[in-house]
Amino acid sequence: MTTALQIARSGLDALDQRMKTISNNLANVSTTGFKKDRASFATLMYQDDRNPGAASGPDTQYASGLGTGTGVRVVGTERIHQQGTLLQTDNALDLAIDGSGFFAVQMPDGTIGYTRDGGFKLSANGEIVTAAGLRLAQPLTIPDGASQVVISPDGIVTATVPGQAAPVEVGQLQLTRFLNPAGLMPLGDNLYRETAGSGPPTLGVAGQAGMGNIRQGMLEGSNVSTVQELVDMIETQRAYEINAKVINAADEMSRYVVQNV
Repeated sequence: MTTALQIARSGLDALDQRMKTISNNLANVSTTGFKKDRASFATLMYQDDRNPGAASGPDTQYASGLGTGTGVRVVGTERIHQQGTLLQTDNALDLAIDGSGFFAVQMPDGTIGYTRDGGFKLSANGEIVTAAGLRLAQPLTIPDGASQVVISPDGIVTATVPGQAAPVEVGQLQLTRFLNPAGLMPLGDNLYRETAGSGPPTLGVAGQAGMGNIRQGMLEGSNVSTVQELVDMIETQRAYEINAKVINAADEMSRYVVQNV
């Protein structure tokens, strides 16, 4: 039979996981494109001594059952893909996605990763790359000596090069979206990977077919609300303390029975 000690311990384990989630959210409050996590809980199986509607006499039934819950567990951490605040930087290679979608980048192992972090740079050979040096899945190279790079909301990249009166079109930066972005696997370094839960990627032009628009000279901030996370942290701390007190009370009750009965 499950005891109060075991039930309260399950609460401590679940609340510890929630506190880790909150801590990670607060640690990434200034991380570009970060999406906060939320811990989800579920009750454990009940121990039923009597089901509702069981016979209480020849012609009567119990209106309620007799059962005891056995605790709680964490069933998962859900990533909340709400839009973060767009921050003005005026850097030509800083790009934010206003709406849904991800930038697709080439991973070192040849697979494709996805990110909302649009803090791009130029490599030594003029390719647009992430801060970690990962190039776009559809590579874009800025001509040598270009004095101005303009990226339109639909992703068309143009550059002003010496000897050309009109800007030269370099290519088009496309976005990728998923039916269930919460199902993407986080890899660290602001990167995600496709999973069976996320569904297959859909490549498209920014501003069309549900894709967000690209905003040049801006970065998307974290969608973490510091105030809300602090409220959740205090609530978790208080609940943890109460579960710890339940363990202490249950232990004292057991000790009393052993010493006096």
